[in-house]
Amino acid sequence: MMNSLSCLFVLTAVLAAGQGTSGPKPMPLWPQGAPGEKGDMGPEADTTTPKDGLVAGRRVIRVGNVSVPTLTVYQPAKAKSTGAAVLVFPGGGYHILAMDLEGTEVCAWLKSIGVTGVLVKYRVPVRQGQAPYAAPLQDAQRALGLVRTHAAEWGIDPKRVGVLGFSAGAHLAAALSNNYATRTYPDVDQADKADCRPDFAVLLYPGGLAEHNSGNKLEAVVTPSANTPPTFLLQAEDDPVRVENSVLYFQGLKALKVPAEMHVYAKGGHGYGLRATELPVTHWPALVEAWMRGLGVLRAR
Repeated sequence: MMNSLSCLFVLTAVLAAGQGTSGPKPMPLWPQGAPGEKGDMGPEADTTTPKDGLVAGRRVIRVGNVSVPTLTVYQPAKAKSTGAAVLVFPGGGYHILAMDLEGTEVCAWLKSIGVTGVLVKYRVPVRQGQAPYAAPLQDAQRALGLVRTHAAEWGIDPKRVGVLGFSAGAHLAAALSNNYATRTYPDVDQADKADCRPDFAVLLYPGGLAEHNSGNKLEAVVTPSANTPPTFLLQAEDDPVRVENSVLYFQGLKALKVPAEMHVYAKGGHGYGLRATELPVTHWPALVEAWMRGLGVLRAR
């Protein structure tokens, strides 16, 4: 555990280098270590190599071997704060986390519209013998409970806490949206008694919602119920991670009369984050902001 913590502090310094040294500090999700961790994952590190592709002309920080999950709170100025909060789950196929492209950059945008962004660094890669989402779902449930427990301290309305995820992170957001009644781990403290149902969810180019990513049936862990929170979905038709993931989930929500909005674009591919390109799909932040305003999430405090 000490080696993992040392690697965490080194990696945090690397991530902060591009954003100044006065940025928010991560806090561990689990005070005594994450459940079931054996300390055998190897050191946490940015796994990006020179051969990895660029997004909008810039490299992507791909963090691997996460065994000390954290959350980092990006608070807007008090005068600008709406009181809403969004937990951000980066994607990476449950193998790595795109920490800047689908994490810190997204939290900066949320801050700009008066929303507290909470970046969740959940455990990857998949633990042997577990479902890909098993450890991440524990981290997500714990993170949402912690946010609600600290709501007053962080200037957050506990009834306006949503989730936003990309790719595998969108799968995690959907899993949390439908698996909140019971914790998937033994309670640690008071945070695990707080409600961990998101008030709303944003799923951006989700993967893995359809069975085996090729069928026409939703995975059990993400199958909606009447109590699934209002959901926004966005994906490109040419996404190699089939657009049917969004379409099937939307149809499931619609059948249950769960409020949902879906946008499908002709082009965009996968893994663009919010880095602007010439393609219209990269203007999704304006659509999400308008949707949140329509829900009443962004009303003034």
